[in-house]
Amino acid sequence: MTLVVVTVMPKRGVLDPQGQAVRGALEHMGFGEVTDVRVGKRIELEIRGHDPTGQASRMCDELLANALIEDYTVEEPG
Repeated sequence: MTLVVVTVMPKRGVLDPQGQAVRGALEHMGFGEVTDVRVGKRIELEIRGHDPTGQASRMCDELLANALIEDYTVEEPG
């Protein structure tokens, strides 16, 4: 088994309402230094077999990420 970590984030320039809500809350709490927040998701997959990174990329293309509004990265943590 190989652990693969997928990070899915909104594309730059795409409205991120959750990120804006978090930024507003942080500002309200006194953290005015924060100028932008983007909220994404981290997905950990345990994959067996050949080419786990390639398999995870195909999963992102087909299900885990919306290519119109999201970018993703796939990593095998050391």
